[in-house]
Amino acid sequence: MAKDEIKTSIDSDGLRYRSKPAGSPFGSAGAFTTATMSCFLCGKHRPRASLKGKKLLGRTQFVCAPSCKELAEAEKSGKS
Repeated sequence: MAKDEIKTSIDSDGLRYRSKPAGSPFGSAGAFTTATMSCFLCGKHRPRASLKGKKLLGRTQFVCAPSCKELAEAEKSGKS
């Protein structure tokens, strides 16, 4: 088998990965706020408005509102 071609190289200033986009795939609304958070139960990133605080393991954790299953079904019906 042949090796894949190397698509990136190290520049003279030490930077690599020119082909990678800069920044986070989740984006942020500002310097100190985040537009999304991950659900403690399902782990998916959701807008903060679609999460609610719930007391789990002695701490307030953010989970999907109304539930992870309902949001997943709503996404499926919305995409199809």
